Amino acid sequence: MSQPLATTSTVEDVTEGIIFPPGDLYSDEPPLESDQHREQIELLVRLIKWWWRERQDFYATGNLTIYFSPNQKKSEDFRGPDFFVVLDTEKKDRKSWVVWQEDGKYPNVIIELLSDSTAAVDKGLKKQIYQNTFRTPDYFWFDPVSLEFQGFHIVDGQYQQLKPTPENWLWSQQLGLYLGIAERKLRFFTPDGQLVPLSEEETNQQLQQANQQLQQVNQQLEQERQRAERLAERLRAAGIDPEQVV
Repeated sequence: MSQPLATTSTVEDVTEGIIFPPGDLYSDEPPLESDQHREQIELLVRLIKWWWRERQDFYATGNLTIYFSPNQKKSEDFRGPDFFVVLDTEKKDRKSWVVWQEDGKYPNVIIELLSDSTAAVDKGLKKQIYQNTFRTPDYFWFDPVSLEFQGFHIVDGQYQQLKPTPENWLWSQQLGLYLGIAERKLRFFTPDGQLVPLSEEETNQQLQQANQQLQQVNQQLEQERQRAERLAERLRAAGIDPEQVV
């Protein structure tokens, strides 16, 4: 989302004597452009949290402010990616991501959702900041309306555009997952090409598998019943009472 211009300074060399603000700064992000943007962000957050539900070493969120001022000031140097993931950090709720309170960590993965009002910034200024200041290894953008989709990975300090697979998926080295479009939504895919499910989708898949197994059992039972009936008919034709056969 559009925000004040950020500098390319880092969190190093903090001047002595500065009065540090509290680390639990609230996020300061504007409202989302549309329901599509909100739903897409919520989808990505839910997916990665469910997929990594056994892990305790990451933070994933959306539309949350990242404060990264070298002077540790809330009023300067902040950005609010639509979706981001930080690895090797504590899994807990936060009001915002404050770099100087998080061991200097920046996101490992960022996804921006394009809109008419933000596309130029997402492709220009933000991309430069994520490359030069954040050093975020994987950066993607996606337009929920036009379905424009691109991704980049840092090589020698510069973003290099990722080459899509035949399915038009892009690989995230940091997540160990592909990103691709399914039913007009940006989704994650496993290395072997399986769609990463939501919890309810996984439950539905399990129910479908259970129903399929039940149907197979019922079919086998019906085949056995028919086989037994044919045998009984042959016995009767031979003058033998099937009920007397042990």
